[in-house]
Amino acid sequence: MNNKKSTFILVALSFLLVVGFSVQVLAGETYKMACSLAITGPTSDVGSPYAKGVEDYTRYVNDEKLLGDDQLITYVRDDGYKTEVTKRNFEEFLDEDIVFYLNYSTGSTMALRQDFQEEKIPVLPASFHAGNLEGNDYVFLPIASYSSQAVGLAEYVAANHKGSGKPKVALFLHPSAFGRAPRDDVQKSIDAGLGIDLVEIVEHGKDLDNTAMLQRFQSKGVQYVISQTVQPPVATMLKGAQSLGMIATTYGEEGKITFLGCHYGGGPALVTLAGSAANENYYWTTSYKMMTAKGPGRDAQFALAKRYGRDENIAKDANYTNGIMVAQVAVETIRRAKAKGKKITRETLYEELLAMNGFNAYNTLTTVGPVTFSKTDREGVDTLQLYVTKGGLFYEVGAPFVSEYVKKIKQ
Repeated sequence: MNNKKSTFILVALSFLLVVGFSVQVLAGETYKMACSLAITGPTSDVGSPYAKGVEDYTRYVNDEKLLGDDQLITYVRDDGYKTEVTKRNFEEFLDEDIVFYLNYSTGSTMALRQDFQEEKIPVLPASFHAGNLEGNDYVFLPIASYSSQAVGLAEYVAANHKGSGKPKVALFLHPSAFGRAPRDDVQKSIDAGLGIDLVEIVEHGKDLDNTAMLQRFQSKGVQYVISQTVQPPVATMLKGAQSLGMIATTYGEEGKITFLGCHYGGGPALVTLAGSAANENYYWTTSYKMMTAKGPGRDAQFALAKRYGRDENIAKDANYTNGIMVAQVAVETIRRAKAKGKKITRETLYEELLAMNGFNAYNTLTTVGPVTFSKTDREGVDTLQLYVTKGGLFYEVGAPFVSEYVKKIKQ
């Protein structure tokens, strides 16, 4: 009797082990990626909504089984915009066997380029600095670079200026590699024939009073200011210009200044920070779609934000869109590799990024053009859209475009 009972128990245990193994197999694989960014610190106005976009899209992928029975884990950590913390985060992420990495700042991307090369891990940063692509093969820019954005704005100024002579322009830059990124390419474009007069280049400080700078601009006849920085200093400048009565009420208004900004120098959060100073006639360019444009992209983003309990300000934020988009691209590389029967590794995902072009371009619905990459072009969405504020909202100006002078200076 004891032998029969022992045999029954062993058979039952064997059955449970087989069932458990089968359930584990059916549960699918788990893929890991990671993101280090400034949820707190001096650029948290960007990093916080960006992180929420990454988190929400990851949850959506798993909830909707976009990867079938496979699961995606995305580790998201705050680095406070400190390169040494980013580096430590990245090293700890490697211990988790991540296959894809989402970095943040220009400084940390530049500092870690060789690490990415050694680890052979595909990287999408929040920084659109073209210099991130130099000295490594594994960094890919999600959208058009800061240089493309600033030169594109300068082209618009040159083409639409109605006064006599060349339009007088000043650059308002963040005091970092991030801010300086487009400076030389704007000058190269001028040397190549772009019809603007670059009067002054200013690297802003932490001043809460830009009166002296703005009065200097006015004394030099500056008509347009192009900003390559983050939203808070732009908001401070706009408030100062408003108090001095300098903001143009129409594009290129004589005797006033028309303000324009690259991606991180604009968006809905700028209006929140600057109030009425940014409500009208602030020009801004990015490759992302705004939530004022009706269509499936807008509907999907609002639905995602609502699903995961985000408020309306987050739902409309361009950097929430930004975070969603980089997660989309990472997931799409996994999906494509799976469809080809490949094992999901850093190498196979890198291969899928390089193949994302031509008929294999990726349309995200979050951008104004397709994502394309290759061995010779790791700058994702080449297309830009110009926007302008009306009643505190950003609306499209004209059709999406690609900077002509960036093409010229790259030749």
